[in-house]
Amino acid sequence: MALDQEIITELVKRVLGELAEERNVRPKESSGLHLAVEDAVEHAVEAQKSLIVMSLDSRAKLIAAMRQAALDNNEELSALAVQETQLGRYEDKIKENILCATKTPGTEDIGPMALSGDDGLMLLEYGPVGVIGALTPITNPTGTIINNSISMVAAGNAVVFNPHPNARETSTRMIRTLHQAIVDAGGPPGLIGAVRKPTLDTARQVIEHPKISMLVATGGKPVVDVVLRSGKKAIGAGAGNPPVLVDETAQIRKAAHCIVDGASINNNIFCTSEKEVIVVDEVANSLIKFMQETGKTYLLTPEEAAKITALVVTPERKINPSYIGKNVQVILGEIGIDLGEEYRLAIFEAPKDHPLVWLEQMMPIMPVVRVKDVQEGIQFAVEVEQGNRHTALMHSTNVEHMTAFARAIQTTIFVKNGPSYAGIGLGGEGHTAFTIAGPTGEGLTSARTYTRQRRCTLVESFRII
Repeated sequence: MALDQEIITELVKRVLGELAEERNVRPKESSGLHLAVEDAVEHAVEAQKSLIVMSLDSRAKLIAAMRQAALDNNEELSALAVQETQLGRYEDKIKENILCATKTPGTEDIGPMALSGDDGLMLLEYGPVGVIGALTPITNPTGTIINNSISMVAAGNAVVFNPHPNARETSTRMIRTLHQAIVDAGGPPGLIGAVRKPTLDTARQVIEHPKISMLVATGGKPVVDVVLRSGKKAIGAGAGNPPVLVDETAQIRKAAHCIVDGASINNNIFCTSEKEVIVVDEVANSLIKFMQETGKTYLLTPEEAAKITALVVTPERKINPSYIGKNVQVILGEIGIDLGEEYRLAIFEAPKDHPLVWLEQMMPIMPVVRVKDVQEGIQFAVEVEQGNRHTALMHSTNVEHMTAFARAIQTTIFVKNGPSYAGIGLGGEGHTAFTIAGPTGEGLTSARTYTRQRRCTLVESFRII
């Protein structure tokens, strides 16, 4: 679903106009947005007290209302996200929000467990932690907030967000939308909230606030490291550098399509997206040929690849942030290559030590590295994943090869014979999560992640057999 720039601009103007009007007429405490972290936390504390005395059926109705609000406002929020952050693609933001609104688990994820025996009855329930402080990224300001809000409220918590400052308008609009849905469905105001102007200082206040019981950070390694040092229960979803390995037994044409689709979705800003291709030399030529035949992929010459590398990698061997999340036409246009709108990805053959093999580039420019056999490919893929334990992919029909790679790389997500986004539930089985906690081990988060286990034991026989 492509929209021309004129329509996107009109959608954004409408949203920004509504935001300006709401700031002037709506009481601050009823919008979910606050002038200070202290106000947001105090409202969240009171709202959470009100939530936990509501029935689970009522809580489920709040979740349903949040899902519907995200879907009803999807086009405007997707347009605003692309316009404000200059990251990703409108049509892919639409898919992202639908995925988060429909495949994030709700209250069904916190069902109790009972065990009876000669010594009585044990009941295990998943209770809320209280108020959660959540730091959200610039890359997915709508999807992360939808996903986190549904999961955290379904678990019985309140949440105070501190969005990335460069995604402020999109994030606060998303929070307003979900907050209003909760209130309209009979929920307490303040259950989800944020400060109007998030900064690094407000993030610090959220992290340090004594009434916030749990911290959740979705973003790069620095923000995750900060919350892990907070002394509180922390869930960290950090960076990744997902390799995709293609062996000689793979269905090469299918692999080519999957890699192109997975690496180009949202211009590669998903942390799960394929970042580098490692292919057995025997089938490398065929893979590159089939990737070109998708009609979406441009093969860079060695000279063009050198120019692009100099453009997107700084002398300090870091990614130039100016090109993160940009369309391939924008990036290649900088070196004089004019591509049609159908193109979504550029690839090039690279040596093992190329910087784009080792850096999480988050743009639709992808290196392809040849290896002599699958054993060398597995070893190299483990090296370039760099212990992030985030995501890895493989295209193969050899079960032993896939098993060996999965055991060696130990990632949170391992996708076989599909595009990377199948691993987060888009065209693949399982629920979705936009907070993928590799560093702290929770994996794809859900409502149960944001709970504490509570056990109740009846020390008498309760059995009827």
